[in-house]
Amino acid sequence: MAQFTSYDQVGKAEDVSDIISNISPTDTPFTTMIKTEKVSARVYEYQEDTIGAGADVKLVEGADFTIGSLSPTTLRSGTTQIIGLAFDVSATADAVKTYGRAKETAYNLGKTLKLIKKHQEFAYVGQDNASVTGSSSTAREMASATQLITNSTDAGSNATDALTEAKFLEAGESAYTAGSEPNILMIKPGDSTIVAGFTGASGRYRNFNDGTKTLVNVVDLYISPFGEYKIILNRHQLATHAFLLDPSMWRQTVLRPISRTLLAKTSDGDKHSVVMEVGLKHSNFGDGQMITGLS
Repeated sequence: MAQFTSYDQVGKAEDVSDIISNISPTDTPFTTMIKTEKVSARVYEYQEDTIGAGADVKLVEGADFTIGSLSPTTLRSGTTQIIGLAFDVSATADAVKTYGRAKETAYNLGKTLKLIKKHQEFAYVGQDNASVTGSSSTAREMASATQLITNSTDAGSNATDALTEAKFLEAGESAYTAGSEPNILMIKPGDSTIVAGFTGASGRYRNFNDGTKTLVNVVDLYISPFGEYKIILNRHQLATHAFLLDPSMWRQTVLRPISRTLLAKTSDGDKHSVVMEVGLKHSNFGDGQMITGLS
């Protein structure tokens, strides 16, 4: 008699992992490092000012004062942008027993909330986008960070050049001279290996004799003559840019915080929308620095 094997069995129980693996990155470094500010209008305004440079000032004893000229503040404005997604789950899909999640709606809501935050990060630093006030037929658009920083250093003479330590220091010096105090260098992942390579310059010393077999090839903090910079990787930012930032000078402006709404029922299921209305504010456009034209 032939042996009965598992290939002959009927009604075998499935073996499906109760864990769903997702490799999509959800980190939003820029959005996370800046604070939030509530606004109450689609277009919000704020002022910036400068004191002026020091100069050679001396008065003759008993001299009459000369009245100097005063300059007005600069009025800036920002625009909020509506970022929204919607999804639809049938009633049956929510009723069916599934692996890895209790309810299909709850699982997809979690994914959608994370994706909204990635869209927000992209709007801030993933594109070079000018502000659009919009209309009843045109979507409003916020200005990206590239539009809110006045000072920039080009990476080189070509359209795109690799990041170099010399250009980084040039940008740091320019920011320092302008009175800015950035403490973050935010770069794309590909530039992290270049920054790590800064340690290999002549005259620098790295100690590998620490009694372990661990090789560390990363720079987390760069101390320069113009300040200390924490190195932050951002996989969502423009690949052609590096940013020298002071997070305290930035705000994510919120007209409407992120919320979920159950839409009108038109089928045997539930439609959900996830919406936020936010903008980006840079307290002073002269603060910080960009390195542009990177390969």
